[in-house]
Amino acid sequence: MPSLINYVPRMDIQQLSKTVQLNCHISDARHAGNYTMCIYLLKMREFYRWEQQHSFSENLSRENIGNWLSERETLWEQLENDNYHSLAISSKQYDPFDSKNINHSLAAKKLVYSGGYGIKNKPHFFLAELESHQQFNDYNIYISGKEYARDLTAPPAMSHERTIFIRRESFKRLLWERTDEWRWNKPENAMARAIRCYDFDNNLETALGKMTDNELNTAVLHEIGEIQAGENLPGWQQMMSDISFTQAEIMARAVRDHYADALKTLPALIENNNQASIHFYFANLTSMRKLLFPSLMKAYEDWCVSKTRNITPVAHVLTRADQHWQQLAREILNIYQKNTINCSSKIESLVNNQHL
Repeated sequence: MPSLINYVPRMDIQQLSKTVQLNCHISDARHAGNYTMCIYLLKMREFYRWEQQHSFSENLSRENIGNWLSERETLWEQLENDNYHSLAISSKQYDPFDSKNINHSLAAKKLVYSGGYGIKNKPHFFLAELESHQQFNDYNIYISGKEYARDLTAPPAMSHERTIFIRRESFKRLLWERTDEWRWNKPENAMARAIRCYDFDNNLETALGKMTDNELNTAVLHEIGEIQAGENLPGWQQMMSDISFTQAEIMARAVRDHYADALKTLPALIENNNQASIHFYFANLTSMRKLLFPSLMKAYEDWCVSKTRNITPVAHVLTRADQHWQQLAREILNIYQKNTINCSSKIESLVNNQHL
């Protein structure tokens, strides 16, 4: 009989993956209806690609996707009312949202885990290979590789308190989706300029890999900016929860994203003058963010047509950006705190009159 003093229960990684994936299914069952039909079908197609381990260059069978989609929706119907399951690691049970202690237990196994909330309070879970763990000032930065469990929406970058999760595989899939979407019509825009910085025509997988490597640092900078912005905006998360599914939520999210990027992302992009990353940054701005920051968009277009590629116009716009977006975010919070129930229309009116 083995000694119980030195006995350490062996973690069942396969079972852990199954449990995390089950929690992902429960989350999807409850929140898949948040998407428009078009977005939903696109996400399901790429989720199928990941789950069935098809390469990006491989053509997918519509019949196979259709059968799989029907089976997945049937599974969701069965799981929709289930509770999220705790995770068993080395004889201990962990709440699925206890990411800090779970990662402490997984460190020796070179695994990384996250359980948290995203847009519209949708829970997101993932389990993956731990590619690297580094500390930057007071921040813990986890970069993951191959993913063993994920939900329908796989945010490539997430932050919680002072922990940042960068998901290389999800980031690569995001880039694939964006570049593949661009190929439908091939408009001459920021995405076209970003794609031309890589050899997508001759080697898709290599180009995606290089693009992913180039953009990971930008993702880290944005998440650090998000954390710093959050520290200056106490009560923001509760407000976002209370104004979910409103135009005010979309506007407030865009304001905070601009604030975060003015703190970290854009200053670094300008300093490094990384043209591929600058183009990709502007290619991924939402319509709302473009609407709220027209001076930035004009500065970018001026930079694109400049023969000298002088980044000064973009840098000049940023001299007042962080203060503008911080002040606007605080005014949004103030409106919410004064009238939690009926604040949405006032937030919309405020933001509409504070474009930069």
